[in-house]
Amino acid sequence: MTLETSRKLSFDRSTIALFSLLLILYVPLLAYWVYGWLTKNISIEHEYFSHGLLGLPFAAYLCWHRRERWRHMPDTTNPTRQILGLSLLILGVSFYLSNLTDLINLSLFTLLIGFCIGLKGWPGLRLQAFPLLLLLLATPNEIPYLLTPYTLPLQSLIAGVAGFILTQLGMDVRVDQIYLFVNDRIVEVAPYCAGLKMLFTSFYVGLLLLYWTGQTSRQTIAYFYAGIIFISVTANIVRNTLLTFFHGTGQDAAFQWLHDGWGGDVYSTAMLGLIVLWLRSLEAWNAAAEDDFESDPENGCETEPQPGI
Repeated sequence: MTLETSRKLSFDRSTIALFSLLLILYVPLLAYWVYGWLTKNISIEHEYFSHGLLGLPFAAYLCWHRRERWRHMPDTTNPTRQILGLSLLILGVSFYLSNLTDLINLSLFTLLIGFCIGLKGWPGLRLQAFPLLLLLLATPNEIPYLLTPYTLPLQSLIAGVAGFILTQLGMDVRVDQIYLFVNDRIVEVAPYCAGLKMLFTSFYVGLLLLYWTGQTSRQTIAYFYAGIIFISVTANIVRNTLLTFFHGTGQDAAFQWLHDGWGGDVYSTAMLGLIVLWLRSLEAWNAAAEDDFESDPENGCETEPQPGI
C-alpha cells in the first residue's frame, strides 16, 4: 500500500467518523424541525422557516455531489485558519450545550463552517458556501418576531385594499387601520398575517431557482426579486380578502380551510408556481432580446458575405 493510498484511506475514515458523529448529534434536531414544519406543531416564528423542507435536502445533495472535489482538496496547513476553525468548533459545541433554542439551532451551521475552514481553509469554505447559505437561511430563529413591529404599514395596506375590493363586490365593509368590520364580525390583519412567511419562502425558493438555472444577470435578478415582492404582496392581499369574505359571511369552514387547513398550502404552492413562471418569462424575454440584437444588421453582427480570396 502506497503512502498516498494510506493517507486517502485515513482521510476517508476520519471524514466518515466525523460526519457520523454529526448525524448522531443532529438527526434528532433536524427531525424535530421537519416534524414541526409538516404538522405545524412548532412555534409561529420557527414555522417561518418551513422552506427548509426544500432547501435542506438540496443542500445535502450539493454537498454529496461535490464530495470528490472536497476529497481532492489539499488539507490546510495554515495555523491561523486551523485555529479559526477550532475556535468555531468550540463555539458550535458551546451553542449546542446551551439552553437557548436559537443557539442550539445555530450550532450546526457554526460547526460546519469550523470544519470547512479547519480542514480545507478558504477553498473548502468557498466550495460549500451555497449549501451553508441554504442551511443558514433555513435555521429557525427569532428574526420574524423581531420584524413584526415594523409590519404595521403592510398590515394597513392589506386591510385597506381588501376592504376596497370587498366594497366593490357590494359588501358593507368598514376599515379601521388593520381591522375590517363585516356584518358585525371583525377580521384583524395580524402581524403574522401580513405575508412575511410567504415572502421569506418566496425569496428562498427564488434563490434555489436562480442557482438551478444558473442565472447571473444582475438586471434579471433585480427584476426577478421585484416580481417576487409584487407576487407575494398581491397574493397575500387576495388571500386576506378571501378570509375576510368567508368570515364576514359566516363560512367558518371555508375560513378554517384557507387559514389553518390544507387550502393554505395549496394557495402557497400556486403562488410559488407563479414565481417559477415569472422566472421563465424573464428568461424567454432575455433570449428574445438577444436574438433581436444578433439579427439586427445595424449592430454589425450580420454582414454581407465576403468573396473568398
